Amino acid sequence: MSDEERLMDGQSNDDEENTELSLRPQFLNQYIGQDKVKSEMKVYIQAAKQRDEALDHVLLYGPPGLGKTTLAFVITNEMQVHLKSTSGPAIEKAGDLVALLSELDPGDVLFIDEIHRLAKPVEEVLYSAMEDYYIDIVVGEGQTTHAVHVPLPPFTLIGATTRAGQLSAPLRDRFGIVEHMQYYEIADLEKIILRSSEVFNTQINEDAALELARRSRGTPRIANRLLKRVRDFAEVKGENSISLTTTQHALTQLEVDNEGLDQTDRKLLATMIESYSGGPVGIKTLAANIGEDTDTIESVYEPYLLQKGFIIRTPRGRVATDKAYLQLGLPPKNSN
Repeated sequence: MSDEERLMDGQSNDDEENTELSLRPQFLNQYIGQDKVKSEMKVYIQAAKQRDEALDHVLLYGPPGLGKTTLAFVITNEMQVHLKSTSGPAIEKAGDLVALLSELDPGDVLFIDEIHRLAKPVEEVLYSAMEDYYIDIVVGEGQTTHAVHVPLPPFTLIGATTRAGQLSAPLRDRFGIVEHMQYYEIADLEKIILRSSEVFNTQINEDAALELARRSRGTPRIANRLLKRVRDFAEVKGENSISLTTTQHALTQLEVDNEGLDQTDRKLLATMIESYSGGPVGIKTLAANIGEDTDTIESVYEPYLLQKGFIIRTPRGRVATDKAYLQLGLPPKNSN
């Protein structure tokens, strides 16, 4: 398997990565969920192929685990081109970017995960590459310093980010296609779990799959991870098909509650409620209290808590809602 064909997942070992590869759809008609994004991308891809042009540059943004990397590979397959994959932090200098782009053939895709973490000098070099398909870089030192003009083939840049607000306006404006990846509906997550169980050669009852879907935070990556762990419990128990009872027991052991909140989610809410009377409280203060960095809270935990109505943002900080109190088994703040 070539480097560009490997999907990046810093939290997975090689075996888990190979499993994730087998779980990933290859084409849009296999991709479950994200219906709005899929319908729009079908149009853009078909139009580009009819014109025999490279697809316009694509920005995919949304919380982690929603399939941005998978969609980048699907788009590449639909365009019938090759893909080169990297991440923002891995491109340390302009020369690294030139090396990546110079290996592309016309129409190929360069996928940059965590594109919001590109170094500023690299980002500035990227502007002309995206707009006019060339790069001008300065090489050499002292009296040997000179500019080099590097023409590039028409290509497609697909950028993925969990922090779209951190992209500079000049970079964001150069993406002709911008797609917001939303949390998945429970019905779509159930389909993903049933499909994944087939990949794992594991049977799961439909009520168990539904329960897993309900507790997966609207996120396929989490659904698949929970399925793996529930499968372990079922196999040890000797079940031929994962039951609802085993699923509920396993998720209780994993400390995943009926809303998909895990130990860190509840710790965050409990800190807001018990230490700061429900807020408002600043994100840095919360991070210090629960031992997580602010980026992790803002990109991993907060989006789901906001979406589900457990917290709200105010100019003075985050505030826990009555729903958060009730989820923790506490009387709402304003109750008598």
